[in-house]
Amino acid sequence: MKIVVVGGGGREHAIVKAIKKNPKVKEIYALPGNGGMAGDAVCVPVGARDIEGVVSFAVQNKVDFAVVAPDDPLVLGLVDRLHEKGIKCFGPESKAAIIEGSKIFAKNLMKKYGIPTADFKIFDNYDRAVDYLKGVEGPIVVKADGLALGKGVVVAKDADEAIKAVDSMMNGRIFGDSGARVVIEKFLTGPEVSVLAFTDGKTVLPMVSSMDHKRAGNGDTGPNTGGMGCVAPNPYYTPEVAERCMKEIFIPTIKAMNSEGRTFKGCLYFGLMLTESGPKVIEYNSRFGDPETQTVLPLMESDLLEVMLAVEEERLGDIDLKFSDKCSCCVVLASQGYPLKYSTGYSVSDSGVSGQVFYAGVKLEGGKLLTSGGRVAGVTSVADTVEDAVAAAYKDAEKITFQNKYFRDD
Repeated sequence: MKIVVVGGGGREHAIVKAIKKNPKVKEIYALPGNGGMAGDAVCVPVGARDIEGVVSFAVQNKVDFAVVAPDDPLVLGLVDRLHEKGIKCFGPESKAAIIEGSKIFAKNLMKKYGIPTADFKIFDNYDRAVDYLKGVEGPIVVKADGLALGKGVVVAKDADEAIKAVDSMMNGRIFGDSGARVVIEKFLTGPEVSVLAFTDGKTVLPMVSSMDHKRAGNGDTGPNTGGMGCVAPNPYYTPEVAERCMKEIFIPTIKAMNSEGRTFKGCLYFGLMLTESGPKVIEYNSRFGDPETQTVLPLMESDLLEVMLAVEEERLGDIDLKFSDKCSCCVVLASQGYPLKYSTGYSVSDSGVSGQVFYAGVKLEGGKLLTSGGRVAGVTSVADTVEDAVAAAYKDAEKITFQNKYFRDD
């Protein structure tokens, strides 16, 4: 089989490594991939948002199956276009990807179908949003409606800070048109849980739970990032909680999307908060998370490609999804200053690493691997306990070297 994996980050590197294990796979193309993936896939300089470029490549190269991993091409309808050309895909069509593409759609869906989430208000007018915020006590969560590279959420400590966030989104347009409308919601407290789930619109098969760390600094301080590290399984996600989430959140969400004529097929990411009154949805993503993927897939014992094919062919109910009972930890190595201002172009070495390295912000130049982005790589270790997995991942993190390397050490 010839496979295309769309995207160029650590998540895509993890997907490529897992798919490679299938003996039917003859060739894997990564569009665009990155310099660190070159040993696992043929990297082709076609951007993930270049819908027609990806479609043209897939058709010309007689690709058998495409995995569309990032949010932008899913929302822009890449899966729809590939399906039109008769190419099987893993990932939702655009009408279903809206569950991530619009936070307003997602919140209204949850309200309509009784899926537990934080109380919220929606605004498309700056002055009305400000008037509302003046009467609200902090902390307050402000979310841009559209996609914002995982950075469109601000947890404001008080009304003044929330008003500044709304101003930057709606007037300053720091996220472009994604911030033209905003969701203002009640701040929830409790342990956070990420659950990635395979679904073909009929069956839901959750993967191992995980705990992502979004803030740039130790002790969950500093600005939000795309994720600085992750452990799996999440220690707070007990079998009792999992059962409740399946009954109150996972299955109702799939049924709700079916009822709306937006059947979801692919990986649905549930961002959850375990509050005192029960689990609630913080967010949905229409794809694998990053760095959750780099943490969870190394624990997967089932064949990833076979599961993806079952999702596309709507026979997921026949799959016995298996994961190891071990634990994993992924530590993300970033360029100092990420997610704000940082320098790149430094030589990278991973000599002596015992775990798996998933590359993201790197490029190959003159045969050398150089940093080219904020999140440079993630290193994942698997062990019998979370503590041992964390210790092993940090040991490996020290062995990966490049100038201005930064990672959270907590």
